[in-house]
Amino acid sequence: MITREPTKEMLAEWRAIWSCYKDRIRPNRKTGAQVLEYLQARYPLTEIFDPEARQVIAYNVTMNEFLAQKLPAGAAPDPRAFYLENAGEGSRFYLPQNRDDASLWGDDVQKIFVGVDLASGFYLVEGSTLLWDELCAFQGVDEKDLQKCVIVAQYIGALRRLNAMDRIGGQ
Repeated sequence: MITREPTKEMLAEWRAIWSCYKDRIRPNRKTGAQVLEYLQARYPLTEIFDPEARQVIAYNVTMNEFLAQKLPAGAAPDPRAFYLENAGEGSRFYLPQNRDDASLWGDDVQKIFVGVDLASGFYLVEGSTLLWDELCAFQGVDEKDLQKCVIVAQYIGALRRLNAMDRIGGQ
């Protein structure tokens, strides 16, 4: 998850990661429905039916040319919005050792927001880069993603953070 303005050094690192891994990764991207099923099977979620929350998710897809290309022909976004509850398995994202730097989300994250577009597969997380990385590692990448150094670097970063590099056969 990119949480600050990229520097030239960051871009150079992402290009190096891409060069190292782009030919080793096989397309394995999960759909939006599979991402949502993954979340619902593991964590307590409360669905948000607020039209504005859903519109934010839809706009993220339609206002980004690369993401909009992931929509099936003639399809519109199908956004779903949730809060990840601080209960059961979801509570681990609220533990102090798993919290992000306070400068990113504020001093005290009370709710983690999760949005998933079922049509394009896009997801967003506000309140936990750890959950975003988990979803990134789960979802994987498609052939178009493999052409983008930033996406490959984020995927590799997520796999590393979760100690899941074995998913691509090496480190």
